[in-house]
Amino acid sequence: MDVSQPSLLQGFDVSRPAPGGPRLAEHLPVARVLLETPVPHLDQLYDYAVTAELDEQAVAGTRVRVRFGGQELGGFITERRAETDAGVKLQPLHKVVSPEPVLSAHVLALCQAVAARYAGVVSDVVRAAVPPRMARVEKEERPAWGEPAPAPEATAESLAAYDGGTAFLGELAGGAAPRAVITLAPNVPAPQPAGNGGGAAWLQAIASAVAAAVAAGRGAVVVAPDQRDVDRLCEFFDAVFGATAYARLTADDGATARYRNFLAVSRGDVRIAVGTRSAAFAPVADLGLAVLWEDHDTSHAEPRSPYQHAREILLLRSELEGCGLLIAGWSRSPEAHRLVLTGWARELKLPRPVLRRRAPRVLATSDSYEVERDPTLHAARLPRAAWQAAHDGLARGPVLVQVARTGFIPALRCERCREPARCLDCNGPLELGSREAAPRCRWCGTFAHGWACLSCGFQRLRASSIGADRTAEELGRAFPQARVVSATGANPRASVSGSGVLVVATPGAEPVAVDGYAAVLLLDGDRMLARDSLRTAEEVLHRWFAAAALGRARDDGGVVVATAAESEVLRAFVRWDAPGFAERELVERRELGLPPAVRSAVVTGPSAAADAFVGALELPAEVRRIGPVILEEEETVKHRWLLFFRHADGTAVTGRLREAKAVSSANREPIVNVRVDGDTQL
Repeated sequence: MDVSQPSLLQGFDVSRPAPGGPRLAEHLPVARVLLETPVPHLDQLYDYAVTAELDEQAVAGTRVRVRFGGQELGGFITERRAETDAGVKLQPLHKVVSPEPVLSAHVLALCQAVAARYAGVVSDVVRAAVPPRMARVEKEERPAWGEPAPAPEATAESLAAYDGGTAFLGELAGGAAPRAVITLAPNVPAPQPAGNGGGAAWLQAIASAVAAAVAAGRGAVVVAPDQRDVDRLCEFFDAVFGATAYARLTADDGATARYRNFLAVSRGDVRIAVGTRSAAFAPVADLGLAVLWEDHDTSHAEPRSPYQHAREILLLRSELEGCGLLIAGWSRSPEAHRLVLTGWARELKLPRPVLRRRAPRVLATSDSYEVERDPTLHAARLPRAAWQAAHDGLARGPVLVQVARTGFIPALRCERCREPARCLDCNGPLELGSREAAPRCRWCGTFAHGWACLSCGFQRLRASSIGADRTAEELGRAFPQARVVSATGANPRASVSGSGVLVVATPGAEPVAVDGYAAVLLLDGDRMLARDSLRTAEEVLHRWFAAAALGRARDDGGVVVATAAESEVLRAFVRWDAPGFAERELVERRELGLPPAVRSAVVTGPSAAADAFVGALELPAEVRRIGPVILEEEETVKHRWLLFFRHADGTAVTGRLREAKAVSSANREPIVNVRVDGDTQL
């Protein structure tokens, strides 16, 4: 990082005390400060003089206020120094906001590495790493945190069934830093803490790895994609380690609770941190293990610039801090599998005979046997095999039905010409909220009374897709003795129990069944696979595996029925072979030159500015430039460029992008957005 000092900061020369000026600190009178500003050309460290009055408070990591360019900005002291660059006069620190050091040296180094990887601004990364200050929390009496209790033997043995699992835990317990990728199988045979129900195999696996790191006297960070997974982790950790043995770091808990727990980690009061994506930066001292659950989940990607992903943060942290890393999930992302193929991480693999016993039986309605038995299969939303599985399962326990969309009928079409039904005011899609409701626009909320198709003039509508509410209504009529429960993002439900319960849920909102689901039905598979995106196939497979993992084991009568046409995704699911599918995806993308076999950058901005930005880049010859793609908006025309480059050229390309952003910012040119490795847009 460039630390050259702009002339506008002229003030006190620390080499000679200014007559009549404030007295400077006798020891290390210079503070190097990282400004809190998103401006790319100001992304550097600046030196300020430390007065004697602020000497004791102005320690590395504290928040400060400084004068810069005629205004007052916030910042963080990164270090204290004996002198500054020759010939530079310094302004004094204006104020120490808090004497609490919240930005440690190792977290700062991580933020700098993340900013370099994503061609971003360091202060934008620090914004995610350090939560906003709550002054009242700093004045509170420090709560009493406890040491983690020894993990039960059953928990410690949960990874022993995997090839390489015992060695991995042994290395962690010995203070080493092993790195592994694991695709978990459901239905751990060992006893589980009360209340966790089916699908708790992942909780036991993570707890066993954390226990091994703690046994070596080191800390651990566990990152999960959403609040629901964090809740389950915390419930499990309460039973295994104790409620005061770890800190919970999630924004959903509120700013006060988050900052209180952050301070507990920062002060060294607790050695285990659990949370969502920002917890990847948790300032755990002597970090021994970082765990990432379901790395494929899009919730792990920061929605604000520079759009960093928790997986890449933890990969960098493992390298910088020498800590172990465990990437775990029900499925396997191509990025995680690439780490295995390159030898960067080892694979923890369950032997196939054990996997077959622990996984539920998977049926595909598209196989030749089912097609011959069910002549109406092509037209039925609930094929005969799915209906039979639900009927039999309801007598033995709860049944889960996964559907693609929420709502009643979330999309409508003209009954005659099949054109999508659109709002006459804003051209948004029409939906039906209930059986009695009138069609309504999903965008502006206008009711479409008297709607007529713009293409053919017909006035009757038909369903284009069926939502969870309509599915629940239909299944309630098909199984009148069952109690139908709907679970969606807007109507969440944590768990269900008992037989005769039929749960209709959208992907990611499936509640846990206390004793596991007797049957799992995966509907709308073809509709989910029809989405046009680079990641569609792997995302659908992840959703299927996550739902199927909630089912009972094959030996306990667990069955999963997938309703989708024959495809590589379906075949991998029937075989329960997520690693094989991830490897196939990597091979195909390597041939096509697409992520994650290569890295990517998306450059978007006003047409002339974006074209000039990309045209001025001096990139390696192997970099592919695709564009411009014209994006027309209401008031301006934007261009989008795609850059594809080898992993080996990553540092050079992101460095050039970062420099170009700084030059453009300094010249006050129109803003051009750069998103590195944001291939979810492809």
